[in-house]
Amino acid sequence: MREDELATRVVDHYATVHDDPEIQLEEPYDAEGRRGVVDVYVRVRTPEPVDHVIELKGDAAVRRATGANEVLRQYRRMERYFHADPSHALRPKLGRTEPGARYLLCFAPTPTCVYHVATHRSLYGTVDAAARVDDVPAVRTVAFLTGLDGDPADLGMVSVNGDAPFGSPAFLKAVPDDSRLAESVRRVDDDVIDPESVE
Repeated sequence: MREDELATRVVDHYATVHDDPEIQLEEPYDAEGRRGVVDVYVRVRTPEPVDHVIELKGDAAVRRATGANEVLRQYRRMERYFHADPSHALRPKLGRTEPGARYLLCFAPTPTCVYHVATHRSLYGTVDAAARVDDVPAVRTVAFLTGLDGDPADLGMVSVNGDAPFGSPAFLKAVPDDSRLAESVRRVDDDVIDPESVE
């Protein structure tokens, strides 16, 4: 599955479930001499503005990467410098209780991506969900996309850095039945999905 297909589904989702979101593809940032581009940048109002800064990884990106460290380096760079760029700066709001930014690293629900995340689960699992951008609370999510074939409103994620680590019973329970992700998990060897279950 290609990243442009993932981006199309992500854009359709935000356009469907939010009123008048600001959506940018291939959004550049430049802070402290560090330049980069994020795959999708969305600002929604809930009613406070919340930025969703999204890196998408399909099969080609996973195959090209030298490993999980390279993928995480790119993700961390995006997180560190995107909002440091004055054109994307977040402003603290009195009384804000919800995160002002969400940094998402989203994998395609394919056997290639499932195998990659499974074999590097300890690295992806160490990404702490809690974050801050100066005085603004933020959230980090590493996840597989789900619901790619249905209604855009049904697009979802199954996290691998939250309370349900990859391969755990809670993770497997969260995977929607009859989804691309469920099929991909079935196609990857059991000893890769849950190494502790193999005697």
